[in-house]
Amino acid sequence: MGEVSGLMAIFSFLTGYIIPFVLVLSLIVFVHEMGHYLVGRWSGIKVVAFSLGFGPELVGFNDRHGTRWKLSAIPLGGYVRFFGDADASSKGDSAEWEAMSDAERAMTLNGAKLWKRAATVAAGPIANFLLSILIFSATFSLYGKAVSDPVVAEVLPGSAASTAGIQPGDLLFALDGDRVKTFDDVVRYVGVRPGVAIVVTVKRGDQTIDMTLTPRRTETTDRFGNKMEVGQIGIMTTAKTGNFRVEKLDVLQSVKEGVRQTLNIVTGTYDYISNIFAGRMNADQLGGPIRVAQTSGQIATLGVAALLQLAAVLSVSIGLLNLMPIPVLDGGHLFLYAIEAVRGKPVSAQVQEIAFRVGMIMILSLMVFATWNDISRLIG
Repeated sequence: MGEVSGLMAIFSFLTGYIIPFVLVLSLIVFVHEMGHYLVGRWSGIKVVAFSLGFGPELVGFNDRHGTRWKLSAIPLGGYVRFFGDADASSKGDSAEWEAMSDAERAMTLNGAKLWKRAATVAAGPIANFLLSILIFSATFSLYGKAVSDPVVAEVLPGSAASTAGIQPGDLLFALDGDRVKTFDDVVRYVGVRPGVAIVVTVKRGDQTIDMTLTPRRTETTDRFGNKMEVGQIGIMTTAKTGNFRVEKLDVLQSVKEGVRQTLNIVTGTYDYISNIFAGRMNADQLGGPIRVAQTSGQIATLGVAALLQLAAVLSVSIGLLNLMPIPVLDGGHLFLYAIEAVRGKPVSAQVQEIAFRVGMIMILSLMVFATWNDISRLIG
């Protein structure tokens, strides 16, 4: 009986967490690497391998262009390897480079014109952003958008809103001069500004009133029991007060809203990072593969649409991560290309080698830190 229950627990873990995680991550990685592949091929760069996953190859085939398409054993990423690359990070092999003819060098990433190299490298993160817009647009088009008016139903005693003088029935019209249209707009804006004074414009009857308040850093818990820190001002709404509804959107409106949602994730991410450096938020909110797997499993219980929206959020996050100016990442390559554009010649091979090693140390350190956060949440 114990063996049966153990097997059931393993099966439940695999189907509930690992499989959704692998599916979501594989979709994001495939689109990212396909961006590199398509623009690289268009630029005349030869692609040696397209791998979904790292490590030993499980299955694969060669296409008519000589590219090896393969599924590898470790489903935690992927890569496109161009002709002349020493490894999956697209670092050049100097010995191989010296042995190449001019025609062969023209087919390598390092031998391509600067703008082609930059376009090929930037195509991965751009593909991630486009995937996010596509997913959000599709879900808005199919299911509409759930919205509620920014009308206050309740003000919590002793809260920042109460101290500032906000009252039930007030319509939140603007934050720091920017118009807000839904209660979610308020939650999103306030959530990433703990400890930052905000000018709130409310409409109360025929009056328009400006008041200043400061959101307080508050620990909240989502429906799955996950804890997080956000800024809050202490107001609530209800279905009746906020006029909860689902607005139907046409294709153009859905695309516009998909772009807006993607940009919200980008700005929210940068706001969170700036809050860490300013000491307004803790870095323990950063998560690694364990947290992504856990979240994927939890979101999967809400349905395919919710899981796809999680994929959209993670796609933006991975796109932004890859744009960080750290050697090894796409942003690091673009940074070196920018230096080359200014200097008129590439950075020396020795400097590139040092940069790649430093970049690898930085990435490994970030992974260790994020994984430590994941483990701390599990045992905390």
